[in-house]
Order: sequence, then C-alpha cells, then structure tokens
Amino acid sequence: MDRWTELELFVQVAETGSLSRAAEALDLSNAAASRHLSALEDRLGARLVERNTRRLYLTDPGKEFFSRAKTVLADLKDAEDAVNASTLNPTGTLRITASLSFSMHHVAPLLREYTQRYPNVSVHVEAANRYLDIIDNNIDVAIRTREFEPDSNITIRRLGQTRRILAAAPRYLAKHGRPKTLEDLAQHKLLIYTHANNPNELRFTRDGQTTTLSVKGLLESNDGQILRAAALDGMGILVQPTYILYDDMVAGRLVPVLDDWDLPRLTVNLAYPSRKHLSAKVRTFIDFMAEHFAKMNYEQKWTGRFGVD
Repeated sequence: MDRWTELELFVQVAETGSLSRAAEALDLSNAAASRHLSALEDRLGARLVERNTRRLYLTDPGKEFFSRAKTVLADLKDAEDAVNASTLNPTGTLRITASLSFSMHHVAPLLREYTQRYPNVSVHVEAANRYLDIIDNNIDVAIRTREFEPDSNITIRRLGQTRRILAAAPRYLAKHGRPKTLEDLAQHKLLIYTHANNPNELRFTRDGQTTTLSVKGLLESNDGQILRAAALDGMGILVQPTYILYDDMVAGRLVPVLDDWDLPRLTVNLAYPSRKHLSAKVRTFIDFMAEHFAKMNYEQKWTGRFGVD
C-alpha cells in the first residue's frame, strides 16, 4: 500500500508542481507526503525531485520515472474501471445446477427474462437429480432442497419452503376409489421417488400425531417428471413436492389425497461458493431468483392445503 501511495504522490507532485497540493489531493499531511517522497527516492536510490524555497522540478531520472509511473497508474485505473463495469454489466457463463423438475418448472421459464436483463451473461444449466459437488464441478449456483451444506465453504440463501403431498389423477381415483385413511394406502398403486430420504417409508403428521408407513411402489423412479407423467396418465398416487405439482393441482389435472396429513417439508435454497466479493453474474442471479420467489409468493402457495379429505 505504501508503494502505491508513494507512486500516486510522486505523480501528483510532478503534475501539480507542488508537494502541498499533491498532499491535499491524496488527503495527506505535508509531513507525511514529504516522508513518502523521501522513502520512494531512498528505495530507488535516485533523486527524483529537486526542491528549494523558490520552486520544485523533476530531475532527469525523475522525468523518466514519471513517464513510467503515470502509465502504471493509468493501467491500474483501467483495470479497476473494467471490474466496476463488469459489476454493473455482468458477463461470462453462469453455471447453474438443479433437479430436472426444478429446472423445468422454475429455472427454464425465467431464463429469457434474466438474459434479457443481463445480455452479456450466457447460462449453462446442469440438470441433475443428485447433489453435484459445487467446487469440483465448477458450479456457480446450485438450487437444493436440503437444510444445510456439509462444506463450510458453501453459502446458503433460503428461497422458501414447500410441502410434499400425495396426489392422483381424477380418473385413477374414479376407478380405484379415494383413500380415506392412511391404512387405505396399502390398497393403492403408489409412484415413488427413489432419491427421497427413505423413499419406501412415509412419515405422516397430524395434530401432533405421527404415523410411519412402509410403502412399495408400482413405479419407482429417480426423476419426478417420470412420476408426474405416470400420475397424469392415471397409473397411481405419487408423492412429490408441491413446487412440482402446484399447476397441475390448480388446473385439476391432479387432486390431493389425504391432504389433512403432513409429510416432512422441504426447504428450497440457493447454494454457492462463499466469497467476500461475489461475481456480478452470481450476485445478479441470486437476487433475481429471490425477487421472483417473493413476487410469486411461492412459499404461501406451496405450503397451503388444496383440500381436506
């Protein structure tokens, strides 16, 4: 830092022809400015400035050093301006990862607006139904449904909470009947997501009462979209987060089953490498997603009930 101050002071002295004016420009005392100039000359082993009671002027070595020092400071300012410009106008490739279902329902529909707002950013979406290592896979932002990250170098920003619900197509329920109790589920065809925690076990809570059921699926898959398609086709009752099923429920393509019981809820988070200064592309995407979730009031929608059986 002292070297940069010495350099800035020297350039100011050369340009203003005055040590006191140079000190004022850099918010230094005259004594401090004199010490910095002397330290610079001592380090270089050359007299850069001749000063007497009448005037101040550069020596020949001082003139040569001034030409080079001015170029160095100009290059530094250009570099700072470039960084500031990228902060205001983010650039580069933004690498995002999320599950296929979340990518389809809540990332892809937003990309046109995001890229219109920030046209110098290109987006790479890595759809994966398992949690990729953010650092090893060079991920900028991951969208996850877990409460914490095992790596302390990862920062989490909460977007909202979502219920997990049981739902089926009206034609399935018309054919097989609607379960009235948890025990009735044993007589139904279930569609199970294998990446859930304990996928063959459902823990239900109602009014402080908890019941755990062991279940076996007619169809099991590691992808929620396969299960959703099967449910829409009338194959059975699926268990999925509301963020996947909300539009189908509102449209009546799927209807709730045993909605007075709760399954463990999920928290939707943004996860990204912890840094003191986030890149502009990461910061703008994080803020963009948080803004969108708040505007759409997703948490209230996704934690509400569609009806009580």
